[in-house]
Amino acid sequence: MKIGVIALQGDVSEHIDAMRKTLKSEDSVVTIRRAGNLLDCNGIVLPGGESTTICQQLELSGMTAEIRKAASVGKPILATCAGLVLAAKKIKDNSILKPLGLMDITIGRNIFGPQRYSFEADLAVRGFNKPYRAVFIRAPGIIEAGLNVDVLANIGETVVAARQGNILGLAFHPELTDDLRFHQVFLEMIEETLET
Repeated sequence: MKIGVIALQGDVSEHIDAMRKTLKSEDSVVTIRRAGNLLDCNGIVLPGGESTTICQQLELSGMTAEIRKAASVGKPILATCAGLVLAAKKIKDNSILKPLGLMDITIGRNIFGPQRYSFEADLAVRGFNKPYRAVFIRAPGIIEAGLNVDVLANIGETVVAARQGNILGLAFHPELTDDLRFHQVFLEMIEETLET
């Protein structure tokens, strides 16, 4: 198994550490900085950071088309925070970013406020037997979800965790906690594709 973490900007090292702890292996997680290696990975992590910067770097590196191709052939993708913004089909009040369109969702950027309003919250996550303590940093939120999107957790009316087929989208930072349950879900998604 090989998991690629897009390493252009953002929480790259934290995702690598979390995935290695989940896998109990250091050799199976690699950083991806340019096109040409993504399709060799069994799963891809699109981390948080600054969505405009990551979007520009994906285009410059040639990875935009490769990520879309990986998603279209069923490779599991974990998109967190800014990664979720980029995975969306539509971004509310956006005239600059061209999202990847991997999930049938509309995203509101910084929906909970600027950085100083970052917070933690206990989420009731469908499929988890106890609350998940999530870290929200200048977080986005899903304001509309298509019929094929499986909503996993909300804060009020805002969806903060969802899955559509092989894409797992989170508005928060699972890599910043010791709770690896979302990374475990992602690992199980990869294992399912390897079995078919």
